[in-house]
Amino acid sequence: MVASASKRSKTTSKTAAVTTRKQISPELLSLIATAASAAHTFLLHNEPHLLPSQVLSLKSLISSLPLPPPNTLSVAIPSADWFRFFRMSPDSFSHLLSLISPSLSSSLPSIPPDSALASAVFRLAHAASYKSLARRFNFPSPADACRVFYTVCKAINDKLGNLVDLREDLGRILVGFGWISLPNCCGVLGFGKFDVEGELLGPNGSLLVQALVDSEGRFLDISAGWPCTMKPESILNQSKLFSGVEESRELLNGPFYELSDGNLVPQYVLGDSCFPLLPWLITPYVRHNEEDSFGSAEKEFNAVHSRAMGLVVDAFGRVKARWQLLARRYKEECVDFLPFVIVTGCLLHNFLMKFSEPMPDDSDVECLKEEELPVFEGDVDENGRRVRDMLAEHLIRVSLRR
Repeated sequence: MVASASKRSKTTSKTAAVTTRKQISPELLSLIATAASAAHTFLLHNEPHLLPSQVLSLKSLISSLPLPPPNTLSVAIPSADWFRFFRMSPDSFSHLLSLISPSLSSSLPSIPPDSALASAVFRLAHAASYKSLARRFNFPSPADACRVFYTVCKAINDKLGNLVDLREDLGRILVGFGWISLPNCCGVLGFGKFDVEGELLGPNGSLLVQALVDSEGRFLDISAGWPCTMKPESILNQSKLFSGVEESRELLNGPFYELSDGNLVPQYVLGDSCFPLLPWLITPYVRHNEEDSFGSAEKEFNAVHSRAMGLVVDAFGRVKARWQLLARRYKEECVDFLPFVIVTGCLLHNFLMKFSEPMPDDSDVECLKEEELPVFEGDVDENGRRVRDMLAEHLIRVSLRR
């Protein structure tokens, strides 16, 4: 009898919620959706600084708003297939939808926001054609599916762009690298390659993406869309990261770290051998002649450096494993949009890491190292050399204590 009454109560509550939604004007629903989006955005970026009770209260308030059920798509998806279809849980999809729904409603007034997001994520996850998207998600034509896809990518770039920020939570980044004996390290800088069809970029053409990642594989800085024919140092010199360190001095300007021998190490990032050695960009030791040999400190440094560089390889590998569209050769006629899509995939990577989303079971997460770029052969910065030598001596001391 009690169970029956409980069921009736829940049914009545659901019916009341649906009735309430039907009675609210579209204009008011749009305002409520915008408020919910702002609240979700606030939670996304401030949850670590809030008390658990504050987080629960805010989530409870958001869930009480008379909005359409976030997991009820205009096109029905069986619950058992949800994660396989979209490479994320219904809850994460709901959070993402709440963030970009107002933008999609204004840019695509004739397309339900949930269907727009679902179709774009489905294309990213399975490299689905626009023709198949139009058929599956009831769009008027493949051209409409294409327009929807790039509109969603733009909304994701606009709303999630601040998830890629070296200055955000720098303390956590420093602690992460401290655990692997790299004091004052603020990231690892490397490249990912994304293949392109045709001869525009050569027979094995690709676009290079310079990325900085933290010790957990989150992207901290992305510079996408460079042809594979460009030299890595030229790409570096034109990136916002380089400008932020060398010109505006906004980045890597924190306090020095005192090592156990009294030497002071500035904030720095590790970089591959294709980059120049700088006081803030520490590259591995390189043998210029076959007869050259490394001492124990140099060997230890290179071993730690190599493991750290694997973080970049792993991050790009996971992006390609989750988003199969980025693992395939992109069509030459669409290459202008590829950097935009790559950044979308990287932003979603960070977003899903924030919500502790696992990799899909059917994804191949084996991360193969990209073809190595040529070693930088320019002048060596002496201050950079001193910082590297100090770190090498520090790492050999750490290894002897184990």
